[in-house]
Amino acid sequence: MPIGTPLDVRLADFSLHVADAVASFEGAYPAAGAIVTFLGKVRPEGDVRALELTHYEPLTLSGMQQLATDAAARFQLDGVLVWHRIGRMEPGDPIVLVAAAARHRRAAFEGADFLMDHLKSAAWLWKRELRGDGWHWIEPRPADHSDRARWLSP
Repeated sequence: MPIGTPLDVRLADFSLHVADAVASFEGAYPAAGAIVTFLGKVRPEGDVRALELTHYEPLTLSGMQQLATDAAARFQLDGVLVWHRIGRMEPGDPIVLVAAAARHRRAAFEGADFLMDHLKSAAWLWKRELRGDGWHWIEPRPADHSDRARWLSP
């Protein structure tokens, strides 16, 4: 699976091939001392039957690319992968895959954490869940906003 370097940012309306993506990302950065990956999945909580993600097409991909660029510069990352699903998903399906390659572990961990904190609260994606009683829009939790706010401090 070809991986864009140093940044690979994608929106996908199909299932993410996580194992292939992670293996390709790792292979693209043989000199990295650390590679951190995060996989977010649809939680099978309560009576959630499906999750649907929509987005604002003129801004979503460019915003995600800028976020990846910012993370790479801020944490001196060798490479960044940000893949986000759109469309309808079932419980257990992957939603987002983030990977950060760096010379040192702390930079890779912080880079991945920074990316996810921003994607959870400041992305151009809208989420709704299908439950037994119909569709419900999902807003970011207060903790999602405070997680992102910690990166705004000098």
